[in-house]
Amino acid sequence: MEAAALARQIAEIASDSLARDILVLDIRHLSPIADYFVISSVENARQLRAVTEHIEQELAKENIRPQRREGVPESGWIVLDYGDAIVHLFTAEQREFYRLEELWTDAQRLLVIQ
Repeated sequence: MEAAALARQIAEIASDSLARDILVLDIRHLSPIADYFVISSVENARQLRAVTEHIEQELAKENIRPQRREGVPESGWIVLDYGDAIVHLFTAEQREFYRLEELWTDAQRLLVIQ
């Protein structure tokens, strides 16, 4: 699957799981680590676990699995590395603390789902 389509699909799955403030950033020209970041917020650790599992389950149906997974729901931040698309799932408190999108202000915003 093409990286932009994968990032959009991840954003849609997160939205279906009631994640909010979903942002897809195009970082192709800014970093060699990935082409896209998908950043979203959830209410609490339970929802963080549920959204993470839903993304993994839906993509596994298409034989797409993360190369790496970091974090636990209790930390408030989980990262799913799908190669060209990296997913950052935060509780609102952790997203405000880390302000990841502020580090990537030069990235093009491809998709924003409130």
